[in-house]
Formats: sequence, C-alpha cells, structure tokens
Amino acid sequence: MVEIDENLIRQIVKEVIAQTQTDTPVHFQNDNLQTNNNMNNSEDASAVPENKLPWFQPIGPAKPGYSRDEVVIAVAPAFATVLTKTESGVSHKEALRQMIAGIEEEGLNARVIKVYDTSDVSFLSVQGDHLSGSGVSIGIQSKGTVIIHQKDQEALNNLELFPEAPVIDAEMFRAIGKNAARYAKEDSPEPVSQPNDQMARPNFQAISAILHIRETHQVVPGKPAEEIKVTV
Repeated sequence: MVEIDENLIRQIVKEVIAQTQTDTPVHFQNDNLQTNNNMNNSEDASAVPENKLPWFQPIGPAKPGYSRDEVVIAVAPAFATVLTKTESGVSHKEALRQMIAGIEEEGLNARVIKVYDTSDVSFLSVQGDHLSGSGVSIGIQSKGTVIIHQKDQEALNNLELFPEAPVIDAEMFRAIGKNAARYAKEDSPEPVSQPNDQMARPNFQAISAILHIRETHQVVPGKPAEEIKVTV
C-alpha cells in the first residue's frame, strides 16, 4: 500500500485550493484542525464563488421533464465552475461531451442539471431521475465517480456504479452515456466494463478525500437544482 505522508497531503490541499481560485490562506496549525462537521460550519469551509463559463450556463430552476426520450445528467455542486477535471485527468467539459454523445448515439436526448444541496453521488442522481422524463439519470461528482440510477430505485441502489474515478477515461464516459440511454429505452445492456486497478484506491485516496471535501463545501442546503445549457 502506498504511504501518504504529511507533505503530500499539504501539497494536495494547496493544489486543490489553488484550482478553486480562492484567496483564503492555507494553514496547518494543529489547533485549527476540525472534524468534517465543524468544517462545514466554519467561514473557511464556505462555498467559493462559481466561475462563469461560456459553455456551462445556468438558465433557471430545473423542472421535471415529460419526454420519454431524455436522460438527465446531474452534476455535483463544484462541477465545472469550481473544480474542472476528474481524478483521471478528464476535463469536466470532455466528460459531459462524451456522455452526451453516448446518449445521442442511442437516439435519445441529454439534459444537464446542477445539484446544489448534496455532494453524495447517489442522492444527486436521485434528484436527476425524478426530473428525467425517462426516469433514468446519470449522477457525477467532480472527482469523477459516476452512477446510473432509475426513478423506482432506492437511493443506494443503482443500475450501474463506477466508484473508482481514477480509471474512468473519456471512452468509459461515452459508454456510460450509451448504457444510460439503453436503460431509458428499457433495454438490458451489458454493464460497462470497468478496469481493475488495485493501486487506484491507495494511490488516489488522499486526493479523493480532499476533492470530496471541496465539493461538500459548495453544498447549499435547500438550494434547488439548476438547468444547465451545455455547449460542448
């Protein structure tokens, strides 16, 4: 198992905060360490302003769809506007482009929403499938964890789960989009093949934790999901 030392943790923290473009200084004094619950309530843990992107534009509250030929892609609070790429190095723009292409290759339409009141991939996908005309959604966290979910399932059940973000490349994102569309058409596709990299978890566990903390800092309880116009 790969050991993650204190210096590496510090470097990861600095890189993630630099990516969020916040001016908040980074301190490592022991007396400032807090539990996750306390961090969520501190000023330093508050959400940072979102970047405005020409290809990723909020256009109003997300509303229920009624077309059976749509699949909703529900992205997490920090997606694209605060963090910009997955653990595997795929840009958020490219990840969306591939999933949308996969959906469209199956003859269906993709609709993107941004969920603000949770950073949990299962629960953001539930919001997505409740707004999806087909009842099928893809949920994706900023770090790249993905789930395909269906409306009649419990939150922690799913059609397919892709928990190892470091191995999900652009080709897999496209395959995930295709399979989501197939489920929406009530087909029974073969699950997307997932590489088995035994070193992915130990190699990425520290940065995965930091990225999830940064994602969770962007959560705004009670804020409704937004419809996103995506130009990819």
